[in-house]
Amino acid sequence: MSRVEVSPISNPLSLRRNFSWTLMGNVVYTACQWGMLVVIARLGSPEKVGQFTLGLAVTAPVILLTNLQLRDVQATDANRQYEFGDYLSLRMISTIISLLIILGIIALADYSREAAWVIFFLGMSRALDALSDIFYGFIQLHERMARIAISMMLKGGLSLLLLGVGMYVSHSVVGGAIGLMIASLLVLIGYDFYSILLVSRQAVPPEKRNFSASNRSELRSLRPQWQWKKLRKLTAYALPLGLVMLLFSLNVNIPRYLVEWHLGEHTLGIFAAIASLPLAGNMVMSALGQAAIPRLAKYYAAGNRAAFRTLLLKSVGVGGLLGGIGVGIVLLKGQELLTLLFGEEYGQQADLLVWLMIPAAIGYAGSFLGNGMTAAHYFRAQIPLFVTVTTVTTVASLWLLPIMGLYGIAIALLLAVFVQVAISSGVIIHALHKVGRQV
Repeated sequence: MSRVEVSPISNPLSLRRNFSWTLMGNVVYTACQWGMLVVIARLGSPEKVGQFTLGLAVTAPVILLTNLQLRDVQATDANRQYEFGDYLSLRMISTIISLLIILGIIALADYSREAAWVIFFLGMSRALDALSDIFYGFIQLHERMARIAISMMLKGGLSLLLLGVGMYVSHSVVGGAIGLMIASLLVLIGYDFYSILLVSRQAVPPEKRNFSASNRSELRSLRPQWQWKKLRKLTAYALPLGLVMLLFSLNVNIPRYLVEWHLGEHTLGIFAAIASLPLAGNMVMSALGQAAIPRLAKYYAAGNRAAFRTLLLKSVGVGGLLGGIGVGIVLLKGQELLTLLFGEEYGQQADLLVWLMIPAAIGYAGSFLGNGMTAAHYFRAQIPLFVTVTTVTTVASLWLLPIMGLYGIAIALLLAVFVQVAISSGVIIHALHKVGRQV
């Protein structure tokens, strides 16, 4: 099959518009994520919230490892080393593997029947999202973030609606998890397929947009391409990022495992609901970073050190500013916010929210340093970084949780984020010196 040559970007949105669309889409999506926990807390109990959180904690590391962060690899593939069909093929294989691993965990672990079904259906939902994610990478490469934002808003709204319906009808988290799976499937089939066809067509110069054989070849280029030698090479290239995302997910979820182990599902539900507010900010930071990654990658590939540094510093500044605002909000209105969202039992833990918000705020700024490393293709360097960070989180949590309870987890996260920012800054400085020598 001949390769279809396309222009790198055809009439891309400006970086400001991409930021705006991405922020809007992820604010809506994040609000819907909050809404899911609110629905479970209001229709169920802290134990139900804990059960849902445990399902996410089991499936997330598996999905993130097998995803290999192909979206970022694709979005930063400024020199077009691989085609979309290569990324799609590998994602299909890795998604099947992830589902087999999740089934293995369910079979081997001593989960209750209801918890096992929750994990299964959440795994199916995440697998469908993984397919949407690879479409996002193609759209992101062409800097059409509005399409991704609309997809995220549709998925967030449908997920909240169908989770609520499932919980209300079944009086079980299993029904809610089935609702999430259906929402992911509807958005994938009803919107994301159309988006990638539209963006692919827009990427072709106007004078070549017709229904000739060349246009049919363009459509064929969106199909999976089973070139095994190329897929093995892409897997080896992206595997470090998969390991990084596994470690990142474990860094988030190990405290949850330990809380459930030491204090039970009820306390896990309380902790997860409170921690969802700072973590929601991480989703917004990730979205803003996704809007900037393609541009950062192009600057770095071109050896434009000044532009790379300027955009990265602006992004870090935005993260720090939003983190500071978040700390101020929870200091002033944390108790009212938790009570309004989840109930009085959660509102009594407002001090814990402040302690969790502080490391999260620092992490908001630090997350953009990770985007900079990915844009510069410093994939392998992130493995020892997150091994160190995850080790700090685990050791500090094991030490402090029995002594200080949930506040010990907050301090462990604070220690870990300081380590992450310090090492990430060193890697970025090295990358800037390297590109400076290349110019």
